[in-house]
Amino acid sequence: MTTASSDQAAIAALTQRMVTGWAYGEAETIANLFVEDGTLILPGVFANGRDEILDYFQKAFSGKYKDTQVTGKPISIRPLAADVAILLSHGGVLETGETEVSETGAIRASWLCVRRDSEWKLAAYQNSPRYDVAASGSGAAERVA
Repeated sequence: MTTASSDQAAIAALTQRMVTGWAYGEAETIANLFVEDGTLILPGVFANGRDEILDYFQKAFSGKYKDTQVTGKPISIRPLAADVAILLSHGGVLETGETEVSETGAIRASWLCVRRDSEWKLAAYQNSPRYDVAASGSGAAERVA
């Protein structure tokens, strides 16, 4: 199964729409990337439904993520059905003054994308740390491809 290049571009653009929403601290912009019953899973976070996702980002942008930036780039886009695809990406949060994502802030993410009313949206987003710090035993991040 192949995905039309216009679909691939629209799916990949979700990462940049997330980056832009984050840059301006726009919780609503990020929440609107999701379908109404979408799910957000982050380490220690489970938000089910657009309202919970909005609430999470409103609090995050006034606290933990205030004045941060985020980066994310697609690794692959794989169609699962005509209106369903999975996007894999890597990126992370840039703290104030950082120009590169630190090893402790680096993530890999999976974006379950669905087409609704001719627009690609997120049914689910999940991310995990990119490096396994605990596995090395020394505190240094272990690089896993």
